[in-house]
Amino acid sequence: MAGVVTVTLNPSIDASTQVSQVMAEHKMRCSAPSHEPGGGGINVSRAIKKLGGESLAFFPAGQHFGKLLKSLLQREGVDFRHVEIAGQTRENFIVREETSGRQFRFGLPGPAIGEDECGAVLALLDTLQFRPAYIVGSGSLPPGAPVDFYALLGRKASELGARYVVDTSGEALCRISEPPVYLIKPNRRELSQLAREDILEEDDLADAARRLIGEGISEIVVVSLGAGGAMLVTREGCQRIHAPSVRTVSMVGAGDSMTAGIVVGLIRGLSIPEAVMFGVAAGTAAVVTPGTELCRREDAERLYEKIRGQR
Repeated sequence: MAGVVTVTLNPSIDASTQVSQVMAEHKMRCSAPSHEPGGGGINVSRAIKKLGGESLAFFPAGQHFGKLLKSLLQREGVDFRHVEIAGQTRENFIVREETSGRQFRFGLPGPAIGEDECGAVLALLDTLQFRPAYIVGSGSLPPGAPVDFYALLGRKASELGARYVVDTSGEALCRISEPPVYLIKPNRRELSQLAREDILEEDDLADAARRLIGEGISEIVVVSLGAGGAMLVTREGCQRIHAPSVRTVSMVGAGDSMTAGIVVGLIRGLSIPEAVMFGVAAGTAAVVTPGTELCRREDAERLYEKIRGQR
């Protein structure tokens, strides 16, 4: 498989557990926790591996949770390189309430990371012995990181001749306009921010995405619609891709699995619409797995064939 590099500036350890009922002011007895690697690009790399592909994950790591993060990635067979930092890699906490099936997700901010440490992560790209086909920048930015980090990463991707895929939110997403990216995957709220609009209605999403393409911000816009699937917008047109109906167990990692599925589809040589279908299939496959398990290849392949059959 052609080279894929993922970059995660705010990785995490995701701890998940279950409790009978969540009640304020009560001591709640939880089940034994499970721990998995987390953070946007790291989850993309993990999902790529689960879908039968290969990638190289770049990230900063520090202290106890940083060591655990590296150990867990090694166990999963995900190739990576890291920059050692002084701060403690963050931990996220996910609790599933057994009586209702509801999931409570607590995301911690992560350690402060300055420009020097961010620069060291970017410098890892200069050590590559191959020219990556795709560079994926994904996830939130930690405290202290330059808000234009994903624009800086985009310049590196351009220098390497790689197609640049971005999946982030907030001001970090709004600062990606130079250089242009190959593909962005905003949800409706994030697309509204990029388009400098109030929350867009679904009928207005395609027009907003076309404006971004016309402004040279991204060649392709894939609007994530959650359980509704996705909307693919290119210069050639717009296509709605519906997700199959499934029983949702956990939403953790669904968006990252979708991004991974799109990239794996493109690497396999699928057309852009087919690659986005595979992405929707991978994202849907993630919601039927418990905790932070991400997608399973057999589920993604089966759901992809189902989506293709709906065309």
